Amino acid sequence: MPKTKMQHMVFAILMAIAMVYAMETYHLALQMGGMRNQIFLLALKDLPAMCLVVMILEKTIGGPVARKLAARIVNPEQDKPIFIILVNAACMVCIMCPLMSLVTTLLFQSPGKEIIAICLETVAKNFPMALCWQIFFAGPIVRFLFRIIFKKQLQDAVFIDR
Repeated sequence: MPKTKMQHMVFAILMAIAMVYAMETYHLALQMGGMRNQIFLLALKDLPAMCLVVMILEKTIGGPVARKLAARIVNPEQDKPIFIILVNAACMVCIMCPLMSLVTTLLFQSPGKEIIAICLETVAKNFPMALCWQIFFAGPIVRFLFRIIFKKQLQDAVFIDR
């Protein structure tokens, strides 16, 4: 969907915010034994720093690896756009979830010599939430917001492509 570097940056920022906020909320709910109203505010505390980490990891490792993985599965000339979107999203979660689980294990869980076990447990807790959130909520919401923000540019691009 994004065509220019600026559009890619905006899309990445929106997606990072959507994913980090949801995962922070999820972790806080797990720690507190369920959802509480205060969790929505508490999740904002680590949002800027964790978004920066997500964007760095996505740009350097997650994005390139996920795109190569997705390219082995889909063919943009033959496959339907929704299939391409879903495969790209799933591949991104498959790469970013373990990376971010490692980061959060190191930063917030003081794993000591149990780092591998705790990190694997964290991935197991995070993966279902991250995949479902990405496919059913964050992805559609971010694409919707992106189309609103870049409505004029996207219309011009469609006109030029024809």
